[in-house]
Parts: sequence; C-alpha cells; structure tokens
Amino acid sequence: MCGISGLANWGDAEMLARMMHVQTHRGPDDSGLWERRFPDGSYIGLGSRRLAILDLSPDGHMPMSNEDGLVWITYNGEIYNFADLRRELEAKGHRFRSHADTEVVVHLYEEYGVDCLNRLNGIFAFAISDLRGSSPKLFLARDHFGVKPFYYCERDGKLAFASEVKALLEVPGIDASINREALDQYLTFLWVPDPATMFEGIRKLPAGHYALWQNGTLKINQYWDLTFPDAEHTFERQQDDLVEEIRERFCSSVEQQMVSDVPIGAFLSAGLDSSSIVAAMARKQPVRTYTITFPEKYRVGESTIDDPAVPERLARKLGCEHHEIVVEPDVVELLPKLTWHMDEPTADPAIITAYLVCHEARKQATVLLSGVGGDELFAGYRKHVAHAWAQEYQRVPGFARSAAERALLALPGFRGSSMKGSVRLAKKMARSAALSPADAFIRNCTYFDAQQRAALYASASEPRGNPAHEHLAAFGKVQHADFLNQMLYLDTKIFMTTLNLTYNDKMSMASSVEVRVPFLNRELAEFVAGNVRPEWKLKGKWRPVTKYIFRQAMRSMLPEEVLRQPKAGFAAPVDYWLAHELRPMVDDLLSESQVRKRGLFRPQEVRRYVDEHRRGAEDWSMQIWQLLTLEVWMQLFLDGGARSFADQKVGAPQMIPA
Repeated sequence: MCGISGLANWGDAEMLARMMHVQTHRGPDDSGLWERRFPDGSYIGLGSRRLAILDLSPDGHMPMSNEDGLVWITYNGEIYNFADLRRELEAKGHRFRSHADTEVVVHLYEEYGVDCLNRLNGIFAFAISDLRGSSPKLFLARDHFGVKPFYYCERDGKLAFASEVKALLEVPGIDASINREALDQYLTFLWVPDPATMFEGIRKLPAGHYALWQNGTLKINQYWDLTFPDAEHTFERQQDDLVEEIRERFCSSVEQQMVSDVPIGAFLSAGLDSSSIVAAMARKQPVRTYTITFPEKYRVGESTIDDPAVPERLARKLGCEHHEIVVEPDVVELLPKLTWHMDEPTADPAIITAYLVCHEARKQATVLLSGVGGDELFAGYRKHVAHAWAQEYQRVPGFARSAAERALLALPGFRGSSMKGSVRLAKKMARSAALSPADAFIRNCTYFDAQQRAALYASASEPRGNPAHEHLAAFGKVQHADFLNQMLYLDTKIFMTTLNLTYNDKMSMASSVEVRVPFLNRELAEFVAGNVRPEWKLKGKWRPVTKYIFRQAMRSMLPEEVLRQPKAGFAAPVDYWLAHELRPMVDDLLSESQVRKRGLFRPQEVRRYVDEHRRGAEDWSMQIWQLLTLEVWMQLFLDGGARSFADQKVGAPQMIPA
C-alpha cells in the first residue's frame, strides 16, 4: 500500500513533496515524484509514498513508467491476479523491469486503455499520466468497492488529488472550510457518504468509477456496479451445490490475497467472518492472529464487545500464533490523533480499536486480512434482522403496536446493563415501525433525526436538503430487486465504502499496515449477488439466522461454537469512556461557551443531551460521541491544529525524483 499525490496545472515539485510528506505514514519505505511542464505552460506532477509489499527491491520505486517513458503511474493497492496478467502482457511483447504489480497496471493500461479496469482483481487507487497523444491526459481510477481512498479538488482547469485530504490542504488555494450539507449528513449518519466530504470543494472519486482529465476538464464515469436479479427471479442452483462453490470461491480468494513478500497475519474476533478467513489461511500456512479486548470494567453492559476466549480457542485449534491485545487506551490523547488520520469526523468508536490492533500487529506483520464485506454479501447486520421482524410486526393489530411503541420509547437508557443494546435497537424499531421499508431502513441508520437536528442547529447554520439523498438514489437503482438485496446494495455502496473501508484504510495506514479484504473479491461478490436466494442469506423471520448459507459453507471448517456466535466485532466501550476518561473533555469541548463560540449549535440543546445521558434518562452515547468528535475535528482542521500536529509528527519533506 502507498500514498499517492498528484497535480495538474497547479503547483510544482516542492508542493508535491509537501503533499507526499504529510502522508509519510502511508509509505515509510520509499518516496518519489515525477513531473512534466509542457510548452503551452501546462503541468502534470505525480508523487508517491511506498509501503513495499511485493518486490522489496529499488525496482519497485514509484512513480513508474512504461518502456519509453510516455506512460507514468502513481499507485496505491494490490492486484491479486498480477502474475497472470504479466504473463499475458509479456506474450504481447511488453517488457518488465520489476516484479511489482504496479508495473502490470502500467502495461495493462498501455494495452487496453480504460478497459484495463475490467481485467483487474484487487484493490487500488491510481493515477496514470498518458503523454502519447496530442495533449497530455490523466487517467484516475478507484477500485470496484472503494477499498482504497481517492480525494480530489478541481477548479478553474486545475486538479489536485491524493490518498488523504490532509495532502490536498498542502496546496495553496485549497482551504479547510466546512461543507454544511455534509455536516447535516454527518449528524444524521455518523459520517459523510461518498462522494461528498466534510470539506467544501473536496470530493471523493466514487467506488467503481474512473475519471479522465485533459485540457483542463475532468469527466467522471462508472465502470462497474454490483447487480442483483429481479425480485421475481427464479434461482436454479440447489443449496448443497451453492454451499460447495461458495466455500471454494471464498477459500480461493483468501489464498490469492496471501501473496506477499512481507509477514502476513489476520484479525480474529469471535465472529464468523474473521474466523472463516483464518481457517482458510491455516490450510496453507501457520497464521499470526490478532484479537483486541478490554479489561472487564470496560465491558459492563457492552454486548457488542467480543468474548476473547472464543478466538483464543479457535486459534489454538487451528495452530495459529495468537496475540491477544488487552488495552486501556488513553482515549483523550488518541481521539485528536486518530481524527487527524481520518481526515473527516467519523463518529464510530471502532476507529480506536482498529488503530490499536493494527498498531500492535505491526510489530510482527505488515499485511493483515480482514472480514469486512461478509455482512454486506451475506446479510449479517441487525438492521437486516430488524427488517424481517418489522414484516412480522406489521401483522400485529394497530392499537397493540401503538401501545407497544409508546411503552418502548418511554423506557430509560439502561446504561451499564446488558439490556442497553437491546433497548436501543427496540427504540429504533419503534420509531420506524410505521414507515415504508426503505424509509425504515434509513431511519434505523439515523442518529439525529430531522426534528432533533432542527432543534440542535443555531438558526443561521441550519442546512437545507435531504441528508439521505445518496441512500434514496441507491434504492432507486435496485428497486427491481428483493428488498433484502436492496439493503445489501445500499450497505455495499454507502455504509461499507464510506465508513468501514475508510476507517480500515486510515487506521491501518496510520501504523503502516496493509489491510486486505477477501470477501470483496469482485468475482465472489458477483457470484453471491446473482446466485444466492435472499432467504438463504437471512433464513427465518422471528428468529432469523444471518449469513445462513455462508455458515453452511463453513460448517466443515469451523467449530460449532463459532458458528453460533452472535454478531459482535472490534467495538469500543463508549459509554464507559464518556462517564470516566472523557468526562472532563466533554465538559470542556461541549461547554456552553465553546458551543456558543463555534456558532453551529444551540448550547442549551447540546447540554440537554449530555445531562439526559448522565442521569440515565436516555442513551445518547453515540450522539455525544458525534458532537465531541466534530469539535475535535474543527479544532484540528478549521482552527489550524492539524498543521502543528503534522509538524510534530513528521520531519522536513524530501524530494526524490522518479
């Protein structure tokens, strides 16, 4: 993995060097830049920070070119079928100087142009400068699922792009100012859906898209999307047949992604997805596994934190070199640091556990395999179960539903008890019970609803528009499909890409670790979407079995204990932190004077959430975490703290030409 940077008609080598420098954590092994100024005064420059994974020799230095120096690339990612593609290209006469997958992408583009994207099996974000025509052009691309990030800013015929926003902020004229529409999305969902960012004027290239820049104009096109059959589609494959093929395809994807010239390991929670990856890896070689957990005092009332004994027993059974990481992090110190690495405010406390496990794993491994994507392919989230419950719930007489909903909404938050998570879910369902399936799905992903946001905003700062417009557009693309598949499409295109994959990339790169995601093999995902009946993903109604067919596929490789595990994951004890370590920070950063000075929200409304949470009237832990994370982000990026943080973190930039 690497950090990429680039400029077109904007800046020079010194500016590129600063952009690369602030992304040093993404590629500590090497750096380089290439630039060209043309007779008409136009300019293109590419920069790279390299984390060496394949071909550790200097031959893998980037930016890299083809034989005649007319096609140059800066590249972040891994192509798992690069060896097959290389043999094909060599047969066509292409000559290689390295054994890196980067060079395969250069020659593949040289051979097929933008259609090269249809041949790639992997994760990537790259930029290619093509000097072969009458005017130079840039070809920019992001992988099918958006595993690797790609940010850009375009204005007045100029273009800047990078793996991280903080690199773009090194460019004179690109300033950090808040995007009010994105702020409304953040308050609604905990994060800002692609392609927007919290920064005005900075956007993300969407997953499965490429862009062409030429003569000062940028054009963006989609090259791939995940498709599902019609709701009335007749599936012909039998369950036993599918179970075998899913297991074979999954294990093949895991084995493909184990190719590395550096040490490799895997995350291991108590859940089905990471356990399945480790079981597939263990068939080929001994595996280093990493589990993170918290001392018992943090775990009270936190049903989403895994039992570390389960992965320990599985690792022992599979012969793994298991590392259980017990942490008591200084969350007051970590929150600003990780917010800087995330670039945008992201109010999922899982970023902390993701960072901590990667930080510890880096001592033995540079590549880690992750189970991200399993829930989106096979239906593993509680919101999928909630939809099944809601369908059955609609059969209950209306007067009984109304009485039940009033009773549920009147319940306290049950902080510190095992009932907390169940009560939170029940309240979400009560608020969405009368809505259409699509509106209920969006409502169940909402943290501050429209009424709460209106009350929260200071009058001058309230934005207009629907924060769920990306969700609604996605629903529109798959309205022909079964509703479960519609939900999976939205999770794959929005929730997974913008939240899960983003924090996995940023938190692993913060420790110079590459994370790979075997579930997101494009061919595996297409096979599951096109061949598995919805009722074989989520089986049953009142007590539905999530990821049913995948559980059946892995039954011969995993013990029953793992197959029966409820969904958990690398969660974090937010409630405990807010009550203890973060209490003074909340009182400081969300104080009446600070909120009034910021001018976005009504101070009395912010205080109401804090007070109601502390006395146990409501569980507002995630909403308080949102507001706290947002204020930390504003202090870093809007008030200038990010610059001093970067200056402390890294030394002076160096320019190493390609």
